[in-house]
Amino acid sequence: MDSTQQDRLAIRDLIENWAVWRDAGDWDRFRTVWFDDGRMMATWTQGTADEFIAISKAGWAKGLSILHFLGGQAIDLAGDRAISQTKMTISQRASVHDVLVDVVCTGRFYDFLEKRAGRWGFVLRQPIYEKDRMDPVDPAAKLTLDPALLARFPEGYRHLAYLQSGLGYPIKPDMPGLKGDAVERLYASGAAWLRGEALDR
Repeated sequence: MDSTQQDRLAIRDLIENWAVWRDAGDWDRFRTVWFDDGRMMATWTQGTADEFIAISKAGWAKGLSILHFLGGQAIDLAGDRAISQTKMTISQRASVHDVLVDVVCTGRFYDFLEKRAGRWGFVLRQPIYEKDRMDPVDPAAKLTLDPALLARFPEGYRHLAYLQSGLGYPIKPDMPGLKGDAVERLYASGAAWLRGEALDR
């Protein structure tokens, strides 16, 4: 196996460990996938890896249920840097207007990765939100959403944002979706990262 294949396997392992350890609440091992300057962007929180872990632990303790499922992956390698895109779904269960619902959001993890001292780690994780939906857990339940509130959020994650805003989280209104200026800027940042340029935080 050559070094490129080894790097690709290490990156795939890193991506899968993120999802398994985060969703299992295995916080000590979850911390090992991040570099100290690593950052996480999400609809409901943005900050350092340590801040993300702290707020995730707090949500976990309150019964917050967010799960991640992974699909296909594309990796662009440039020496000790990489951009990884991984198809994913985010699944969150909570009560909306006193009705227990599941929200499923489909998109991609767009990851800025680096190899330091022989180890790959996360520098920045930026999800791309492509589409989502909300369904009552009980098919017989009746759920009516506030159309004005729903329309405030971007199409790619509006149901997820609706649920999370109801839990008291401030929602970032300009996350990248399948198309548009935000995702084009993200792609440009990824290309610059692979060219060796500094990451615009």
